[in-house]
Amino acid sequence: MTRSRGVVQMPKDSEPSGVDVLDRAFAILFAFRSDDAGLSLAELSERTGLYKSTLLRLAGALIHHKFLSRLDDGRYRLGPASFVLGCHYQAGLRLGDVLLPLMRELNREFGEAVSFHIREGDRRICLHRIDSTFSIRAQVREGDVQGLELGAGGRVLLAFSGAEGEPYESVRRSHSYMSFGERDPETAGISVPVFGIGQRLQGALGIVGPTSRVDRPFMERVRGRLLAVAAEATEALGGNSASLRHAAAL
Repeated sequence: MTRSRGVVQMPKDSEPSGVDVLDRAFAILFAFRSDDAGLSLAELSERTGLYKSTLLRLAGALIHHKFLSRLDDGRYRLGPASFVLGCHYQAGLRLGDVLLPLMRELNREFGEAVSFHIREGDRRICLHRIDSTFSIRAQVREGDVQGLELGAGGRVLLAFSGAEGEPYESVRRSHSYMSFGERDPETAGISVPVFGIGQRLQGALGIVGPTSRVDRPFMERVRGRLLAVAAEATEALGGNSASLRHAAAL
C-alpha cells in the first residue's frame, strides 16, 4: 500500500463514495485483517494514510457505536457491532438472490445452460439451473442428484473440499475444470468455485451444453467471464474473490 498522508487508503476493490467522513471511517474498519489481534494507532495510520489526530476523532465515534473496541494496552480491534451486522447480513442472505441474476446474465451472453451445484456427502445436487436458449441442450434439472467424480461441477466440489492428487491440484491452481464427455459422451462443461464467509465453499458454478457447441475453444473463451461472475458472487456472499480474479486474468 502506498503511503499518502491525509488521503484515505480504500480497500483494493472499493472507490471513495464522495462522503469523506464515511470513507475515512470505513477505511479504519477495513484496515483490520482476520489475523490481527489488535492494531496500534501508528499501525492504523500506516494502513489508512490518515493522520493520528483524525484517527483519534473517528475512532472515538466508532467506539461509541461499538464498531471499535480499545484494549487495555491502547490497541484497537473491531467491536461487537461489526459482528452483529455480519450476522444479520448472513442470516438474510439467500444463495438464489445472489446467484440467479448472475446466472441469467451468463445465459443471455452465451446461450448455454448455467447451473450451480452444491455438495451433499458423496453426491452433488443441482440447486439452481437456467436452461439453454437452444433446442438441443443438456438435460439436467434443478434437484437432480449426480456423482462427484464425473463432470466439471463434481470435480470442482472435490478439489475445493480437499481432494488430493490430480486433477484436483490443477483445479485448485486454475480455479476451473473443463469436462469433455465424462458424465455423458455428448455433453461438455466448465465449472468454477464460489466461496462465502471465511472462504467456505458454497458450490460450483458452471456452463454446460452439447459437445458440438461447448468445445475447448468455447470453454477457453468463457472461462475468464465465468470466473469473474464467480468472483462477483463470492464478494456478495462475504468471501474473498482475490484468487478468482487472479485466475480470471491468466
